[in-house]
Formats: sequence, structure tokens, C-alpha cells
Amino acid sequence: MAIKKQYLKSKPICKVTFSIDAEDAKKVAVVGSFNDWNAKKSPLKKLKSGTFKGTVDLEKDNSYEFKYIVDGEYVNDAAADAYAWNDFAGAENSVVTV
Repeated sequence: MAIKKQYLKSKPICKVTFSIDAEDAKKVAVVGSFNDWNAKKSPLKKLKSGTFKGTVDLEKDNSYEFKYIVDGEYVNDAAADAYAWNDFAGAENSVVTV
């Protein structure tokens, strides 16, 4: 699991690349406060290496809660900037700060 951040000089945007190793998975998405927890908005592409990867544009100076959905199962990112308890889910969410 990894999170790569690329800040744009021309806009208050950070391109955040989410990646997760899930070689046996058929379908992976990243969901969070940045896409209304909608898996259809941020599906990740499977690479030949078995890693799923995708980039999302996020507004700078914010924190966003997120999780991966790996074949229907919610998974946190071990490389997250922090974790936040979510009463609705009854579990911790990963947090990325940009």
C-alpha cells in the first residue's frame, strides 16, 4: 500500500495516487469523503504486477477519510497519514492530508 502526493504549482490541487497490492483481487476502488464514498467514482486499475493504482485530484490544505474496497471488503491503508474513528462504520478510516 502506498500514497504518492504531487502538488500542482498552478492550482490548489494535489494529485494523490493510491495503490494497493491485491494480486488475487478482481475489483478494487478507493472511496472516501472526497467522492461521497462512491466506489464507481474511483475504481483502481490493475497493473501486471498485481497492484491496483489510481489518481484522484484533491484540494490542498484538507484531510480526507478513505478506505479501499477490495472485492467488496473494506481495507485501511497501512501508509495512511493518520486514522480516524468513524461511528457510522464502527471502525477506523484511513486519513490522507494534503
